[in-house]
Amino acid sequence: MPVRFDDIGNRLKAFRLGSGMSADEIASQIGISRAALYRYEKGEVAKIETLDRMATLLGVSVPTLLGVGVEYMSSAVAFFERIRQVEETAEHIIVSSGPVSYLLTSSDFDKRLETILKESIPKENNGNQAGLESVSEIMNILKQRKEAYRRRQPSIVSVIAADELRRFLRNGLVGKLDVPARTRKKRRETALEEMERVAAFMEDEPIGVQIGIVEDTLPRTSFQIFRQPDRLVLAVSPYRLGENPNIRVGVAMMTSAPEAIELHEQTAENLWKRALKGRDAAEFTRKAIKRYAV
Repeated sequence: MPVRFDDIGNRLKAFRLGSGMSADEIASQIGISRAALYRYEKGEVAKIETLDRMATLLGVSVPTLLGVGVEYMSSAVAFFERIRQVEETAEHIIVSSGPVSYLLTSSDFDKRLETILKESIPKENNGNQAGLESVSEIMNILKQRKEAYRRRQPSIVSVIAADELRRFLRNGLVGKLDVPARTRKKRRETALEEMERVAAFMEDEPIGVQIGIVEDTLPRTSFQIFRQPDRLVLAVSPYRLGENPNIRVGVAMMTSAPEAIELHEQTAENLWKRALKGRDAAEFTRKAIKRYAV
């Protein structure tokens, strides 16, 4: 596959955001101007020596910046920025992640999400401020993702594990489990509303949206497959945005390697074949909502 310089720029921007350093700091440390850095992020060709200095400073390899093999990301900010970039040209998305697919969530979900992400940040070891700053970065990226989805409307196939659906309804949209009872009640109401929205999608089956429920226990690690005009991209991630989110620990990866794509496509296809769909899935979801609404 030929090297795509726009992708190199995209990766550079994602890893810069994930590093927590400003554009001025990075430009100064590698001996270029901030304007030059921004040009590289837009896809201008950089010398290999410059790429090497950038990679060293950002804690990644030159092959990763070039997109050779697999991209690894230990920053949720960098990962969600890369997802945003890939979604900009995606025509079809397969999602296996948690009880809700973020792009299909409501505006109210976004309003509450920032609170629960901040709630999930430990207030110890002087890491709280950096964690809160990363939440702001992530929310900005997520806002751009949802705006792009509503504008472009790529098709989405989402597979939900029944166990995760039940846990979401039982615990509510919380950043941690030890929240006051009154708060928990409100968060459970939010989860109930969100899953009713999911049930409506299942029942109405709007063009471009398919959601299925499987009884299998899916891994906590999620995956997404993006079909772009010229390639497929696989993203595997430990980062979660729903109930009991994780934006701090883990390593995500992204690749277009044919074997990885094929194996995950087969997994998604097998899950979809066994999944409840349409009215059956909506009925299952509403029964669960009724049970946990008591």
